[in-house]
Amino acid sequence: MSEPLTIMVAPNGARRTKADHPAIPVTVEETAHVVAACAEAGAQAAHLHVRDGAQRHLLDIDAYNAVIAAVKKQTPSDFVCQITTEAVGRYGPHEQIAVVKGVKPEAVSIAVKELVPDAAAEREAGDFYAWCRREEIAVQHILYGIDDMASFYDLCRRGVIPGDRLGVLFVLGRYSANQESDPNMLRPFLEMLDKAETGPDLSWMICAFGRGETAAAGAAMTMGGHVRVGFENSMWTPQGDITPDNAETVARSRRIATELGRMEATREQTLTVLGAA
Repeated sequence: MSEPLTIMVAPNGARRTKADHPAIPVTVEETAHVVAACAEAGAQAAHLHVRDGAQRHLLDIDAYNAVIAAVKKQTPSDFVCQITTEAVGRYGPHEQIAVVKGVKPEAVSIAVKELVPDAAAEREAGDFYAWCRREEIAVQHILYGIDDMASFYDLCRRGVIPGDRLGVLFVLGRYSANQESDPNMLRPFLEMLDKAETGPDLSWMICAFGRGETAAAGAAMTMGGHVRVGFENSMWTPQGDITPDNAETVARSRRIATELGRMEATREQTLTVLGAA
């Protein structure tokens, strides 16, 4: 029987605003309402971004604490909240580390190439990763390609990233105009995963862009992976129509999962997928 599936919703991201889609949440109250609807539609977790009054991306302790509290109030007790450390050209490793230490979330996503851009950043990053393990924070390592994956394995081998079981997110494509992902973009990641003779056991999740999000998610579910869907990466159906809201995106993935026999993950299983020690 297939491993239970974690569906994570990414309802807004760092870039899109209400000018792109009126259902993109940008306030604490909107985000909590949207995530609650997505939990009802079949999501076990949310990837949370926060915005300022001009809808710009923020890494802010108070804003994160507010949105987490609001989401927790409106979702089941087993629902998982993950914050992002995405830089978007506004933040560096010191600020990314500071926001995680200030919030102490149950889960966080961190792009390997952002936190460890060069060898000089390795010591601080290593201390931070070790701190996350001591604080029992689930760290999901974002990998944008096989070069990132090779760097990730090297950092694991040398102990900069500690742990025998880790969570990763494979990004199938890039943030760009008219980006369309394809399920075949998953192939290089899985080939490298299969060839790895040493290293940690990985729980993997994908996110994908545009009309290709659904097909990529279906491929990942078929191969035993987990999925992150939502308006951060795609606002479209496979046919190219605009999806009315994030909850419908989640429901679409849940229908595919049901057809494939993938049951819903528990809170503990979801935290493991997201990198809990």
